[in-house]
Amino acid sequence: VGDKVVIAPVNLTAEVKSIEMHHTPIEKAIPGDNIGINLRGVSKQDIKRGYVIGPVDNPPTVAKEFIAQVIIIYHPSAISAGYTPVLHAHTAQVATTFKELIAKIDPRSGQVVEEKPKSLKTGDSALVRLAPLRPLCIEPYSVIPQLGRFAIRDMGTTIGAGIVKEVTVKG
Repeated sequence: VGDKVVIAPVNLTAEVKSIEMHHTPIEKAIPGDNIGINLRGVSKQDIKRGYVIGPVDNPPTVAKEFIAQVIIIYHPSAISAGYTPVLHAHTAQVATTFKELIAKIDPRSGQVVEEKPKSLKTGDSALVRLAPLRPLCIEPYSVIPQLGRFAIRDMGTTIGAGIVKEVTVKG
């Protein structure tokens, strides 16, 4: 309570007026807590699903693009560079383009089995470069697991899932 925070990806600043957990007021929250907060300096209309709040001195990362390890759970044909499904990360849903298929990897060992594959099909695991079409707050899975996992959906079906390896920050 009293902390200055930044709301990303819209870069609004606010002050924490109050925090509650399960309808009980608390003074502070730690990462992973499921809380409700009251902010001074922004209105309810300024906040949208998928936004992330962080401290002013360490704001949430807004990705220009990112490298991820993905597994293709189901796709009726093949996925190649240029494919643009909807990525579901935390509460955000953003259309995201597969910019580059970096390598197919063995899901058990993590070893590269094919550099720069032309396409991915059901069952494949790969390193890929992804670019969200709208601002998206994500972090490497190794830094903040909750902001580093995602599902890939298209045509009402889950196509795949993945974890963020590294992020190129929107500049």
